[in-house]
Amino acid sequence: MSTHSSAVPVRAMLVLGTRPEAIKLAPVARAMAAGPRFEPFVVTTGQHREMLHQMLSLLRVDARIALDVMRTRQQLSDLTARLVRELGDVMREQRPDLVVVQGDTTTALCGALAAFYEKIPVAHVEAGLRTGVLDNPFPEELNRCLISRIARWHFAPTPAAAGHLAAEGVPGEQVFVTGNTVVDNLLWVLAEGTAASAFRTDARRILVTLHRRENQGERMRGMGRALTRLAARGDVEIVLPLHKSPAVREVLLPELDGRPGISLIEPLDYLDFAATLAECDLVLTDSGGIQEEAPSLSKPALVLRTTTERPEAVEAGAARLIGTDPEAIVTWAQRLLDDPAEYRRMARAGNPFGDGTATTRILAQLAEDFAADVPVGLTASGPYSAA
Repeated sequence: MSTHSSAVPVRAMLVLGTRPEAIKLAPVARAMAAGPRFEPFVVTTGQHREMLHQMLSLLRVDARIALDVMRTRQQLSDLTARLVRELGDVMREQRPDLVVVQGDTTTALCGALAAFYEKIPVAHVEAGLRTGVLDNPFPEELNRCLISRIARWHFAPTPAAAGHLAAEGVPGEQVFVTGNTVVDNLLWVLAEGTAASAFRTDARRILVTLHRRENQGERMRGMGRALTRLAARGDVEIVLPLHKSPAVREVLLPELDGRPGISLIEPLDYLDFAATLAECDLVLTDSGGIQEEAPSLSKPALVLRTTTERPEAVEAGAARLIGTDPEAIVTWAQRLLDDPAEYRRMARAGNPFGDGTATTRILAQLAEDFAADVPVGLTASGPYSAA
């Protein structure tokens, strides 16, 4: 519960393990490294090992420490135990003043938990997202709820996310509405202008991403059949970057490989993914981050899930939660492809997730609190008091 001299840089450990975490923490890492107030170092856990390090290089982020926690088809309990142990070792060796985690992955939860054990304050980027269903998405909903019991700073992307935290008793002076850093990074990437789209024709372009754990198996097989029906229209080009998960590939490859109008490709680096998103006409997705990115580029998104922790996009009209039924997927995709008025309504809805300055707000708040004569650890004013 100590203060920190403004003359000494704040030593900040940024923990990330997956592609979405890298995308959303990259602008924070770049901004911290560009100024004198922070001394950042990035620790990767390797949850998405094959995707991560090349992408971090493209995003101009240096990963100083790389852990190797993944094992083939390991259980979540095994991954969690290994992450807490190894991240705790790094924290004891490096002694950061601050640990920054993002979102709701197992890496984020374990980074926060290890920091709590080491009595290091935690900043949670993208705090307050909720579906209200503890096991959907699984295990992300529980992860983010638990992180909110640990974090000292809660950087909420929207007022609604901040409202969830308030309802759970998080002290208001620890919650800050910043917008989402994914918008910051998307605008940075597109401004770089060095990426290439994966689309190859002038047909109606549909970008699809599927990976969600609760959608794997028969649900995903049904989604594959829906994509086959859409491709049979003959006037669309469907691009689906295949997730590395064997459970995803074992379902989608037999359903979709070699189908006319469908391109199954290896995961794109983030720069090329952003360019592909910018060129598409329609997004079909079960991921979270794309629900935030698509409205920034006026791309209607159909969310292939039964719940979403990003209802703001749905409420704004930029996205529609349609579930996983193949008939619903085909019906709604056809409607947007064939009804120009409906398409325009969604495309023009706007982005409720920020204006591209979330990182500036986050760093300003952290710098202010570390410089002020107030404690930055566990506080007596909230439910996290160590007293």
